[in-house]
Amino acid sequence: MRLQTTQGNLARRGFSDSAAALRIVTDWPEDAAPLLELVIESADPDHALAGLDRLRDHVPDLWERLCGNPVLARQLIAVLGTSVALLQHLVAHPDHLTHLEDPVERTTGSALRAELLRAVGADPTESMPAAVERTGDSLRVAYRAALLRIATRDVCAPEPIEIMDDIAAELSDLADATLEAAVAIARGKLGPDAQRCRLAVIGLGKCGAQELNYVSDVDVLFVGEPALDPAGAPLASTDEAISIATRLAAEASRVCSAHTAAGTIWQVDAALRPEGKAGQLVRTLSSHQTYYHKWAKTWEFQAMLKARPSAGDLELGQAFVDMISPLVWSVAERENFVADTQAMRKRVVAHIPARDADRELKLGQGGLRDVEFSVQLLQLVHGRVDERLRRSGTLTGLRALVDLGYVGREDGKAFGLAYRLLRTLEHRIQLYRLRRTHVLPETEADLRRIGRSLGYPDPVTELLNTWRSCAHRVRRLHERLFYSPLLEAVARISSSELRLTTDAALDRLRALGYMDPQAALRHIAALSQGVTRQAEIRRQLLPAMLGWFADAPNPDHGLLAFRQVSEALGTTPWYLRALRDEGLMAERLARILASSRYAVQLLTRAPQTVQMLVNDSELAPRSLEQLVTEMSAAAKRQQDPVSAVEAIRAIRRRELFRVAAGDLLDLNDVLTVGDALTDLASATIHVALEVARSASETQPVPAMAVIAMGRWGGREMSYASDADAMFVMEDFSEADGDRTKVAAAVITELRKLLTKPGADPVLSIDIDLRPEGKGGALVRSLAAYRAYYERWSSTWEMQALVRADALAGDRGVGEALMAEINTRRWPEGGLTQPQLTEIRKLKARVEAERLPRGADPAKHTKLGPGGLADVEWTVQLLQLQHAWQIPAMRSTSTIVALRAAREAGVIEAADAAVLETAWMMASRIRNQVMLVRGRGSDSFPTDSRELAAVAELMGYGPGEASHLLADYRRVTRRARTVVDRVFWGQRP
Repeated sequence: MRLQTTQGNLARRGFSDSAAALRIVTDWPEDAAPLLELVIESADPDHALAGLDRLRDHVPDLWERLCGNPVLARQLIAVLGTSVALLQHLVAHPDHLTHLEDPVERTTGSALRAELLRAVGADPTESMPAAVERTGDSLRVAYRAALLRIATRDVCAPEPIEIMDDIAAELSDLADATLEAAVAIARGKLGPDAQRCRLAVIGLGKCGAQELNYVSDVDVLFVGEPALDPAGAPLASTDEAISIATRLAAEASRVCSAHTAAGTIWQVDAALRPEGKAGQLVRTLSSHQTYYHKWAKTWEFQAMLKARPSAGDLELGQAFVDMISPLVWSVAERENFVADTQAMRKRVVAHIPARDADRELKLGQGGLRDVEFSVQLLQLVHGRVDERLRRSGTLTGLRALVDLGYVGREDGKAFGLAYRLLRTLEHRIQLYRLRRTHVLPETEADLRRIGRSLGYPDPVTELLNTWRSCAHRVRRLHERLFYSPLLEAVARISSSELRLTTDAALDRLRALGYMDPQAALRHIAALSQGVTRQAEIRRQLLPAMLGWFADAPNPDHGLLAFRQVSEALGTTPWYLRALRDEGLMAERLARILASSRYAVQLLTRAPQTVQMLVNDSELAPRSLEQLVTEMSAAAKRQQDPVSAVEAIRAIRRRELFRVAAGDLLDLNDVLTVGDALTDLASATIHVALEVARSASETQPVPAMAVIAMGRWGGREMSYASDADAMFVMEDFSEADGDRTKVAAAVITELRKLLTKPGADPVLSIDIDLRPEGKGGALVRSLAAYRAYYERWSSTWEMQALVRADALAGDRGVGEALMAEINTRRWPEGGLTQPQLTEIRKLKARVEAERLPRGADPAKHTKLGPGGLADVEWTVQLLQLQHAWQIPAMRSTSTIVALRAAREAGVIEAADAAVLETAWMMASRIRNQVMLVRGRGSDSFPTDSRELAAVAELMGYGPGEASHLLADYRRVTRRARTVVDRVFWGQRP
């Protein structure tokens, strides 16, 4: 291949300064074209070309060597295009080109140690190399030569990201060898005294984890002891040995850190030693032990997670690691350990200079520290009892966490890939000038060089997009793993409790509040036995889940339900993964399972519903429009009306769980629950009515509407509420025939379909509030309703219409009847005296006859004094008296109408507050009774455990059920006083 080029051609081929490039290549021999191709393929063609030109002045036979050795040419040019610092090294030491003449392979740690010791004149075959008299310059040169080989292997790799951890490990081996040689140099400077002490260099941080950068402070800790003679006697006192060892450590640090004409290596940082920079540089093993047992802070143990014998007396170094390891793996038991670690990470982020925050690869959000802190925290919490997690490296630790089920496979893969990418970027940035930096450059030339070195076709754009995507992914994963409530819950459990024997476990379960610890132990065994990944994850979850169950009203039922749900979902991949990874999901599930038989019944029929516990937005009740749309679509996919309504009821079951879960987790108040249950009933009846109409054998079916009454109409439904309703159909002529029978048949079929026995809760439609009550027609036309209300309507029916609203069926028909109802329920001038008397008599009859036999009135939330009925009848009476002239009171909602009456001055504010408090409390207790027991009741539970559970759901502490009863009696007693005055007209 002949060298043929022009300035324009060079510019098109990637040279930024094509004029300078042309001046250089003009002097090249004709057969140098292959070298130019290698230059063009390099990370920075301009730097690579200029570097070759500069080397020619120092290596006269450079062209012959490059043209005759393609390996040398490829490796040298790749280095020159990546690092100006290594070019300067080669210019100063052109003989080091020989390192690149053959494909560079990894050098073992022992080989590096021998190479650097020989460079400083020490004998590498001795276990403790003899003292030498060389300066540090020979070490610096040898270090750079080894670094050149590592960098060459790195930049010539087809996939540099894949070998990042191997490069980092070799850099760590090189650091070990450098420290060993520096200690040998220091011994030579100290002379014979140096032989009187032992000195171990403990690698910490990235050096200890064997994941060092090209340019980084090397974190170390020094341990010293007196040396012993062959008979075992000390050659120096402890104080003398520490004094000598301190001089050795200081000199070895100076050798590595000093700046000379031969360059520098890196800073040795011993600031992680006891008491930091103010502490002794060297301590004995026993001194270290005393410090770490008595004085060390939490972060100091986290730093010791990566401790490793690095240089010097390796036996002494291992003794230190063996001493510190048990303390490291118990630090997670310290009070507030997880919170303190999380706070430390936040402080690091807060101190990043604003100008660098968006480009910080190491400390910034989505950077290396997010990966490292996440892995370390998981290791420290779970590694207390699972020794398989005790790894010092980030990637090795992450692999163990993934293999053992503590981190999901996909999350682990994403974390690992992101970490490798970030570290590779860090390496490329540092290689350029061999300077310590972790900030992504801003100039296009620098970004272009880095992007090209990683093989991106569009280097700048792809590099930035990849970095931002990587940072976003890391930040998301870090926030989920690092701030997991499961992690904090497990950390609060002592290691001894995590390792309980059977007898100790029974005692522990009793102490937690399990009534049947033997049964609980059987459930635990069934959940945790086996060697599958699912069993591993359940074993991780159980300690925290047991505690969360114990914090809820019924731990035994919670554990049983957890087993049932887990068995129902079997090997469903997302279930256990979500419990482990998705924030509050596990804690929320535990609270629900141990609090509510009603929610458990709904959940066990469709366990996949548990997915909605992932976040608050999933637990927000769905709107009426969303429910109608989904139910309609589900019904249309079925072939017959029975299957269609089953699909509708299945959706209703799921939505009941959504509402109940939000209630149990204190996300919904009473009014929100009432609204949600009302919309759910409205959507269910509306869509089911359409199914029944379409399936009618007699066509056409008249348009019909469903007028919601009672709690449904008032948007105050509870979990146990039926749907009180009236049915109305469009008017028809004699020519159409009697459509009433057709409509009645459809309604009968609708009620049958909604109460058909099956897996899903029934929805009963109660039609007793229709005109003439139980003896009245099932459905009437609009004209028939008008005629009835004109001639026959009674006072009780007028009161019932206060809460009437068209909530299902044909909107036009419903609105037409509501227009007629509005003229009746707000009578001009209010109630007549006879009507007022009739309402009071009816209320007295209800109080006398409807309270169940044997029921305690003071504990009956509906009919007891000051209960729901008292408040509702009082508000309805005020509406019938005043709503004709106060439009704001024309609401079907008890609370909305009560507040409007208060604003209008119809009722004193204090009285309104008393009534609202009583209604809210009674309504909530009624709901909580249903949630706890799984069946409805208007009375407080007689079972003490159920009563305690209701009290806890109401916000009372364990053992405070009596306080709930006392508060309820006080609130309802005050409400009854208001009712006596406002409803019954009694004077105080």
